[in-house]
Amino acid sequence: MTYIPRSDFLAVMTARGFLQDCTDLEGLDKTLMAGAVPGYIGFDCTAPSLHVGHLTGIMMLHWLEATGHRPIVLMGGGTTRIGDPSGKDEARQLLSDEQIASNMAAIRGVFANYLSFEDAGGSALMLDNAAWLSGLRYIPFLRDFGRHFTVNRMLSFDSVRTRLDREQPLTFLEFNYMLLQAYDFLELERRHGCLLQMGGSDQWGNIVNGTDLIRRVDGREAFGLTAPLLTTPDGRKMGKTAGGAVWLNADMLSPYEFSQYWRNADDAMVGTLLRRFTRLPLDEIARLEALEGAELNEAKKVLANEATAMAHGREAAEAAEATARELFGGSRIAAPTQRGDSEVPPGGAQNFSPFAERGNLPTLTLTPADLGENGISAAQLFVRAGLAGSGKEAKRLIAEGGARIDDAPVASPGEMLGPERFERPVKLSAGKKRHALARLAE
Repeated sequence: MTYIPRSDFLAVMTARGFLQDCTDLEGLDKTLMAGAVPGYIGFDCTAPSLHVGHLTGIMMLHWLEATGHRPIVLMGGGTTRIGDPSGKDEARQLLSDEQIASNMAAIRGVFANYLSFEDAGGSALMLDNAAWLSGLRYIPFLRDFGRHFTVNRMLSFDSVRTRLDREQPLTFLEFNYMLLQAYDFLELERRHGCLLQMGGSDQWGNIVNGTDLIRRVDGREAFGLTAPLLTTPDGRKMGKTAGGAVWLNADMLSPYEFSQYWRNADDAMVGTLLRRFTRLPLDEIARLEALEGAELNEAKKVLANEATAMAHGREAAEAAEATARELFGGSRIAAPTQRGDSEVPPGGAQNFSPFAERGNLPTLTLTPADLGENGISAAQLFVRAGLAGSGKEAKRLIAEGGARIDDAPVASPGEMLGPERFERPVKLSAGKKRHALARLAE
């Protein structure tokens, strides 16, 4: 008989599709019902932003706090120096301490949109595992903790076995990662009473190591919980697009582009994404999920608005929606007026968009030197704006009729745009879903 959780947190995890494996589901359920339980997820600092692939973990922490428990965000200032081999085909590029510190500083802000930290009156904690890992002495660490791990078992975990089966190198440095992650859990249990580690299903082996270490060393029962990794219907990992990762930081991906990622979700994924990445009530999600045909687009709009509001705030989500309406309505986006500006620029109210000023569309700023005497070619413009990866790709896009400037098809890759074309920002479109602005610096 399948165990049905009674605690609020596990009920949410089950209903919203976050529950794949648990070291002891019934035991965790009883512990959660007995009082507030601290739980953590670790985030290594390998880039200046987290991406959509991290959102499952962030939402698990969000719901842990929402159901009365204490979320701990563990920043990997120490473990990033090694690199987690889980789910990787090759070793991560090693970063300098300066790069790691810079990435960590850039990442921190995103969590404030999902969690309420102590300094804001909440219970969430943000910690850095460099606080205890950087001071470890190698020989004492191996003597005290290494003896609790067997190589036989470590080789059985998917993260290791997959690399070895493919005859891909797994460095001794990476092999140590699972020991350090287990030690993180032990330190958090000792310092903050943390009894729960969560993560994606690819982290199962690392998490189990941590629960085992706590039991062996401190004699306490700790728990691990994993969520299924989300993939698109064709088997690809969610969070990647043709243009790269779907970043969570607005300075790496605008709220408009973030919103469009959700707006363009596969029809079959809409219900799953609404449950995972919004706070909408389940009965409302069921209603939206049942829509068919053109009506399903309304469900995608709700998904885009709600997911963007959680990541960037409600105002940014509304601005992104307004920009999308303007773009897909085919209107020309005019230059924003200066502050205080209720006045309408030449061309009429229908041409004015305050949203370009808010950075909801990627914007290319050109200098007079970029235009030179003859202007800039359409092909160059699409490459510079990031809508084509190369001149060859831009020429193919134009030849196939997929390139538009101010909603008009581009006739030739060599079509020149002089300064007069940039009196107002120019709207560039690659296909129906990718857009950018090009403007001339003042």
